[in-house]
Amino acid sequence: MSGSDAEVAVLIVGGGPVGLTARALLARWGVSTLLVEKHAELSPFPRSRLVNVRSMEIFRQLGLAARITAAAFTPEYGRARFRDTLYDEDFATAAMVGVEAPVPESPVTGVLTSQDRLEPVLLAAADAPLRFGVELTALAEGPDGVVALLLDRRSGARTRVRARYVIASDGAHSTVREHLGIGTTGPGAMGDFTTVVFDADLGRWSARQPAGVYFTAHGSFGPVHPEGGWLWFGPTPADGARTDWSGLVSRALGPGAGPRADVRRVQHWVMHAFVAERFRQGRVLLAGDAAHAVPPIGGLGMNTGIADAHNLCWKLAGVLRGWAGPGLLDTYPAEREPVAHRTLRQAVENARLMVEVQQRRREQLRSGAPARDRVELPWSERYFAQLGLVLGTAYRSTAVVGGTEARVPVGVRVRSTSPPRSPATASRTSGSGTAAPPSTPAASGSPCSPRIPPTGNAGRPRRGRYGSKPCPGSAPTATASARAEHCSSAPTATSARAGATPHPTDPPSATPSPPSPVRHRPEYPPTLLESPDQRPGRTGRSPPATKPSAGKLLMPQ
Repeated sequence: MSGSDAEVAVLIVGGGPVGLTARALLARWGVSTLLVEKHAELSPFPRSRLVNVRSMEIFRQLGLAARITAAAFTPEYGRARFRDTLYDEDFATAAMVGVEAPVPESPVTGVLTSQDRLEPVLLAAADAPLRFGVELTALAEGPDGVVALLLDRRSGARTRVRARYVIASDGAHSTVREHLGIGTTGPGAMGDFTTVVFDADLGRWSARQPAGVYFTAHGSFGPVHPEGGWLWFGPTPADGARTDWSGLVSRALGPGAGPRADVRRVQHWVMHAFVAERFRQGRVLLAGDAAHAVPPIGGLGMNTGIADAHNLCWKLAGVLRGWAGPGLLDTYPAEREPVAHRTLRQAVENARLMVEVQQRRREQLRSGAPARDRVELPWSERYFAQLGLVLGTAYRSTAVVGGTEARVPVGVRVRSTSPPRSPATASRTSGSGTAAPPSTPAASGSPCSPRIPPTGNAGRPRRGRYGSKPCPGSAPTATASARAEHCSSAPTATSARAGATPHPTDPPSATPSPPSPVRHRPEYPPTLLESPDQRPGRTGRSPPATKPSAGKLLMPQ
């Protein structure tokens, strides 16, 4: 085996937004990492486009919110519009909650920006090693860590890397998940889709009514960058290999002598919908699409993965730096798996409703029904009304010291009894069972979150072989009886013990027992391509690609 061996605390496999976020978070905690990405460069394609409020809260902690906002669309683009064609008037519209206007539950707003603009900001947020064009080919776990075999796809050189832990953020077709034999549950592949990036002067139809996405009867359109560019996406035609994409998109824009689409890029993809059967196997932890792939309708996929990284990285830092025991990592799947299942149900329902609306409008157009007789489905009011899913997750975990009994049912928003921050926040609840009580703000100003070390050397933990040695005063100082995802996934140093030796600055506390992993096998709505009486089961180790059935294509005729 050629190449030299390397040793790091955490090996991150996959360099998309989730892997890059994990790299930046761990760097702030003083944990050594190596990120490997099999592609030769960052994604040049404008895929995930909505950075929601929760993700912006995380990026604010990293000091990145201003840079991300500077490259994003202005707030008035935080809206979805529903039209027969792009050239027609709206028949429905919906605000992207927390993007078009601030919400009182958060000090930040979400933004609309393309993944090809977000990733460079995340890349520059840390100087930790990163190797493009390198893929993982094998891994084996030992008593003290994981040994991974890496292949440089350009030179053919092979390297063996030892890591204490591995974060698998390598996408829906995760190599790591496949190596571990972890199956998936959920609808699986929901059809083949195509995204076309094109140039066209569409200001006449969009300037007065800007939007982040225009849903039409013949596919969906959206602006790519503030300075220009458009994209269209829809199901791939049966003869996709011979499709005139410029002609198809031009027809989808609407009838008449409108501008012709000048196609720049075409990307084919499969709409996956699944959750991995487990998020952790030994020292390997799944995050992002490797753990849960959801339909993009509603902008939930990337953002859920970023929240995964935030939940996981402080726990890894605690274990590696010695102020938390290894049992703390059991709380990662226990907390994030239920969130993934709830998110998948919402995203599948969003996709189903999108198809229903588009098909209904196409049928009405074909029948020649007057506009006043057309049935307008009210789903636009529900499409982005998912603030509770984005900000309302409440964890009940033995990693958090006990508190008072719940006072309100889940889903009810109550005013927080904690000292307010600006703007005043509310206690947000979601999920099943009873709501957790409001939490105590941390000294950093973000309630119940371990303080992310600041940039620069001041206040940064001392680095050790696998990360950092505990420093007096570097451990988080706040305590919490419970916390919500709004605050952070993190409890506190005093509560996150799970078997660790107490830090000298910690007050005495009882050592909680590790929580039992949560196993959910929920019933999902029928997929876009199923009849209502069919119910999905296990999808196996890899999400299979399927072609949309006849009659489901939303193509212009």
